[in-house]
Amino acid sequence: MYELKTLLPQFDIKLPTCMYNLKNVSLSADPTTSTSSVSCSASEFSSSINSRKSIPCALDLDFLGRQIQHLLKDDTVSVAIRQDKIIQQLQGLKTQLGKIRAGLGICGKTVQHTTAFQNGRLKEVPLQDIVINGHPNFIPYALLALKNVWRALYTVNVKTFTHSTMADIGPAAREFEAEMDKIPVNNALPNINVTLIWKNCEHTEMISSPTMYLPIYGEVNVIRYLGRVGPAEYRYEGSPLCNEIDLVLDICYQLLRCSTHKAQVAMVRLLDQRLKQQYFGGSQMSVADIGVHSSLIRIPTITDKDLTPALLAWRKRAKLVTQI
Repeated sequence: MYELKTLLPQFDIKLPTCMYNLKNVSLSADPTTSTSSVSCSASEFSSSINSRKSIPCALDLDFLGRQIQHLLKDDTVSVAIRQDKIIQQLQGLKTQLGKIRAGLGICGKTVQHTTAFQNGRLKEVPLQDIVINGHPNFIPYALLALKNVWRALYTVNVKTFTHSTMADIGPAAREFEAEMDKIPVNNALPNINVTLIWKNCEHTEMISSPTMYLPIYGEVNVIRYLGRVGPAEYRYEGSPLCNEIDLVLDICYQLLRCSTHKAQVAMVRLLDQRLKQQYFGGSQMSVADIGVHSSLIRIPTITDKDLTPALLAWRKRAKLVTQI
């Protein structure tokens, strides 16, 4: 075998004081002194290693069992003491929080969801205000439609501002603002505040989180979001026509991004195939109808000649409800 050099020097090593002391669990140690910490010099440690080479290690199961029980007993007692100390600290913290709650006048009861909350009346849990960035050339008419359709159920309070990137918003956007201002705001109804900023941006985008910039792109997706937080009558997730409504909204999304008139007409034909009743969502108007109506308004190249008789009849019904 190869001879190895001595790794430990022949002088004492000063151990740092930040190290933990380990208990001596050696089988040759006396159980009465097994709790003493190990602290020896390097020379003593080296000599002890050399001396143990000549001493055979016999496995004494009884002695080993006594050592394990002794160690477990000590650890269990120390853990129980620490646990009792933590419980006392938690009780003190609970008492302090109770005093703070009482000082602030906060009710200690848990939140109870009332019937109004279950029916979509969101008075108990106010929504975060949302911000929508839109270009004057791509006016989000869905906001005006939703404000008219939900007039008796829900209030969409829209305030408009102009970004520094826009020198002039144009007559169409100003007319849109005037129509929005004509609709009164009923503060007695559940409401959501919307800030519409005319901005030089490529797509309509909505920001729903005040702390994180997480935009939702596309007017159709804005409609989906508002449909989920609006009145219960227009929430379609539990409807058997849920997939159908999503499909119609997807067609609207593609329609707004068509670059040629031929592609736009093809999307209109797909919409005609989805119109199986009075409205796209069945016998009652849904957010799908609002999405289609707003999309057709935003594309002036689509005229009455491009619409089928069924779509023309549907648009007359939609105009009576949306009033745009």
